Amino acid sequence: MGREVPRQLLGEALGTALLLAVVIGSGIMAQRLCGGNVGLALMANTLATVGGLYILIEVFGPVSGAHFNPAVSMVMAWRGELPRARLLPYVAAQLLGAMLGAWLAHAMFDLPILQWSTKVRSGTGQWVAEAVATAGLLLVILRAPPGRVAAMVAAYIGAAYWFTASTSFANPAAAFGRMFSDSFAGIAPASVAGFALAEFAGAAAGLGLHAALGSPVPRR
Repeated sequence: MGREVPRQLLGEALGTALLLAVVIGSGIMAQRLCGGNVGLALMANTLATVGGLYILIEVFGPVSGAHFNPAVSMVMAWRGELPRARLLPYVAAQLLGAMLGAWLAHAMFDLPILQWSTKVRSGTGQWVAEAVATAGLLLVILRAPPGRVAAMVAAYIGAAYWFTASTSFANPAAAFGRMFSDSFAGIAPASVAGFALAEFAGAAAGLGLHAALGSPVPRR
């Protein structure tokens, strides 16, 4: 038990850092290579995120549960699957990892390490999109068959990049980390609070929908 908690917190911090490095780094690369074609850049960003997220969940799932997301940790603490005393340390590790991941992406692309995003993402449509994206994410996590969570979460996020107006952050830690990057994937600091509130509301909605749907019917 003595080593379990530090190992879990390291897993959450490292996994979240790598996730943000994938999201931001692939956005920077896509912007550089796609010649101003925003749709093509978003497709490249999506594919990198889907692959990276799948691998990170598989690698860190056995260590910490691979939450990488305060909204997911909140739901797991509510359900008793994460000890409530670990919720705040998990969230702190995720936020720290998200910030470090943004800085790592900048370092890899020879950009100034310290920067703030100027990309405003706000408005009712964006907030509704984030609530929908996060509710769907929690439904997938809670209802995915054992052994298929990583693939289904990665596939869902890849789809949600395109069917939501916000490109599916679905993660308050991701919103926090991306405000430190004035790049393709960034979000202005003034926009983060609205995104985070919508994401937590979406997580609660996802939990409620899961309860309303009842236990998944076993497949034959």
